[in-house]
Amino acid sequence: MSKSFMKWYSILLVGALAHGTVLAADKPNIIVILTDDQGWGDLSIHGNKALSTSNIDRMAQEGARFDRFYVSPVCSPTRAEFLTGQHHTRCGVYDTSAGGERVNPDKMMIGELFKRAGYKTAAFGKWHSGMQYPYHPNARGFDEFYGFCSGHWGNYFSPILEHNGQIIEGNGFVVDDFTERAMKYIEQHQDEPFFVYLPYNTPHSPMQVPDRWWNKFKDLELTQDHPKREFEKVDHTRAALAMCENIDWNVGRLLAKIDELRLAHNTIVLYLSDNGPNGDRWNGGMRGRKGATDEGGVRSPLFVRWPARIEAGTKIPQICSVLDLMPTLAEMAGVEVAEKMPLAGVSLAPLLYGNSSDWKERTLVHHWKGKVSVRTQRHRLDHEGRLYDIAEDPGQTKAVNNKVPEIADAMRKVADKFRSEMLVNYGKEFDDRPFVIGHSDSIFTQIPARDGIGHGNITRSNRFPNDSYFQNWTSLDDSITWNCEVGETGTYLVELFYTCPKADIGSTIELSFRGNVLTGKITEPHDPPLMGMEHDRFKRKESYVKNFNRKVLGKIQLKQGEGTLQLRALEIAGSKVMDFRLMLLTRVD
Repeated sequence: MSKSFMKWYSILLVGALAHGTVLAADKPNIIVILTDDQGWGDLSIHGNKALSTSNIDRMAQEGARFDRFYVSPVCSPTRAEFLTGQHHTRCGVYDTSAGGERVNPDKMMIGELFKRAGYKTAAFGKWHSGMQYPYHPNARGFDEFYGFCSGHWGNYFSPILEHNGQIIEGNGFVVDDFTERAMKYIEQHQDEPFFVYLPYNTPHSPMQVPDRWWNKFKDLELTQDHPKREFEKVDHTRAALAMCENIDWNVGRLLAKIDELRLAHNTIVLYLSDNGPNGDRWNGGMRGRKGATDEGGVRSPLFVRWPARIEAGTKIPQICSVLDLMPTLAEMAGVEVAEKMPLAGVSLAPLLYGNSSDWKERTLVHHWKGKVSVRTQRHRLDHEGRLYDIAEDPGQTKAVNNKVPEIADAMRKVADKFRSEMLVNYGKEFDDRPFVIGHSDSIFTQIPARDGIGHGNITRSNRFPNDSYFQNWTSLDDSITWNCEVGETGTYLVELFYTCPKADIGSTIELSFRGNVLTGKITEPHDPPLMGMEHDRFKRKESYVKNFNRKVLGKIQLKQGEGTLQLRALEIAGSKVMDFRLMLLTRVD
């Protein structure tokens, strides 16, 4: 090799690095932003005139914009499908709470895939795929986790969160907090390839957002018409849009950070939502919202920006799925997927690179709670067997079964096949997975009220378990139980998170598992008021929360194996024992 060539190559390399470009051999960084209950129509780039999402819009304009991208009707199935590349019915996910949200540990997750490939991996936000090991994010390939594992949270301002298993207090509004943590992590690992998963928990209820964004919307007149206008709850919509503008602000901060660090050129940034909107509001005229298998319930934005490879302004009209993201990112990063079961999705890299000549038309199936819908490039068959030409009728108002009976019949067969092959042994009645305590790879185990069963007089603070607590514990016949499996024999420190007024202090409680017993007393009064309503912009359905006291109950010896973990009272000093939110078990020996 000549000296002149080497001199030319050195100049080229220095110049490329000086301008923030990279060599093709460098692994791209990856950031995935997943919002919660944000509909396709909750962005200004899609025609919503009530808000401005300039940073998200700019991201779409600087990369690829998918016109027909689909997810599942609700959050935990979409997360499962993104994280594994497999349909949620194959992952053990059948519900959004009480264990039904857990992704089976035999499914390789995207964090594991990229960790094995040498990436630094982190997740900041709402996990919603299992709390205890082996379902916890730290067990699924994410070295760093900061956020909460439940399906929703009751307070968005400095709430109780966790950091790699340790229970801590958050810092300010959660979405701002998660973004700060992500930016700090990126700065710390800017010299290594990183995979950052940022699952925001807004605009999911409770409808809480700082004044800075609410003040713009609190009196805003909503002028855009839509099919469900008469059912729209205006303040709910206003709050949702304010939360979306807060998301946009945080996306802007994140993009500015990678610009500042000169990482933007070789960083893949994805933006999507987990389902349709959580209310009747403007959504491009589509039928359906969160929970529905209709077009409006499963169509999501998807924007992908990677300046090094994706041409700005790329538009992709082909139907695509959240199932496609794992194989897509793997191919784009040059990471091999070694999975026992083939992935259900396909790589979208050819579309992103402008190579669509050999792209084959696809058929997608959407499912939730027994409702099955089928989507081709042009048509949708709804869960009642009615066929719609979405290109002509996005609102699904006029069935065309009689006009194209052969298409309706073919799509009906797809739905029937899905039911017979994918929904066999699917659902809660077939779920016998215990909650794991003391997994060998973790010293911390959270045991929340969410996963327990209240007996006797004990009731939940709300019918939605995710962020609930147990109350009305008034009798010696009352108890709370968990179907558990202890992963490793050992001594465990038990901490309670509870409230109890001064008049009821002094009850003796017993924790037991397979013959081993710990007894202790509630000796510290702690009776804070319910909170959350002071931040709500619209009346909520979920439980309000309290500032629960953290108390060491003692130590218990637990033996490996399955059994029932029981918490009961041996003596009640007042009118009730306590309100119970959570136990934290730490293996100390």
